Amino acid sequence: MALASTVAVLGLTAVVVVSSPGWTRVRETFFDWSEAKASAPEILDGFRTTIQMFLLAEVCILAVALLVAFIRVVPAAGLAPLKLVAIVYTDVARGTPTLLVIYLIGFGLPALQLQGIPTSPFVLGVIALTFAYGGYVAEVMRAGIESVHPSQWASGRSLGLSYTQTLRMVVLPQALRRVLPPLINDFASLQKDTALVAAIGVFEAFRAAQVESASTFNYTPFVVAAIGFIALTIPVARFTDWLALRAVRREQGATA
Repeated sequence: MALASTVAVLGLTAVVVVSSPGWTRVRETFFDWSEAKASAPEILDGFRTTIQMFLLAEVCILAVALLVAFIRVVPAAGLAPLKLVAIVYTDVARGTPTLLVIYLIGFGLPALQLQGIPTSPFVLGVIALTFAYGGYVAEVMRAGIESVHPSQWASGRSLGLSYTQTLRMVVLPQALRRVLPPLINDFASLQKDTALVAAIGVFEAFRAAQVESASTFNYTPFVVAAIGFIALTIPVARFTDWLALRAVRREQGATA
């Protein structure tokens, strides 16, 4: 019954859309097959830049997030200034819109005209995404570390490990397993937000769609780009679901 009702609702929605007075114009503007075929090669070429930026930013984000989370959980009075910096960073990174961060870094850093400051839009885009998402991922990491039972810390210290060694070899592996699903969700969002770097001139998939659309005054290239982003995101989403299900089964097996 659930399947039948779902098919009925979707079918009714399709009939209403197709029979609407403006459908012909919408189809020509957004779903032109010839425009889709003509723009697909450029958009696919843009997706190579999108994937490269996503993978590079992911590595940088993990490094920044681990450092910030480590600073925030280490109970050392001497790290108080760094803890304050880490707190301010996470608040600013999570409170500032990603597009605004991209504008500030993409146009602000080169405007300083300092030696050694990168001017490549690709590099600046990676820096901006790392700054924006580092705060989110750092809080996920910190939550995972703090969720590990204090007995694990005591066990590591009783074996003669230092605080840093206990964190690295005992606590962190357990924490990462716990936060892997939300961590992958953050990276799925990052994968979509790479389209925002088009604002500073990076020729990725969304920018390629903009160029194609501007040359033909047709929005079909944007639909092609959207389908490409969906195709990249679905495997990540299903992998997240699988990890969450495996975690639930592991906990049920442990408590059984």
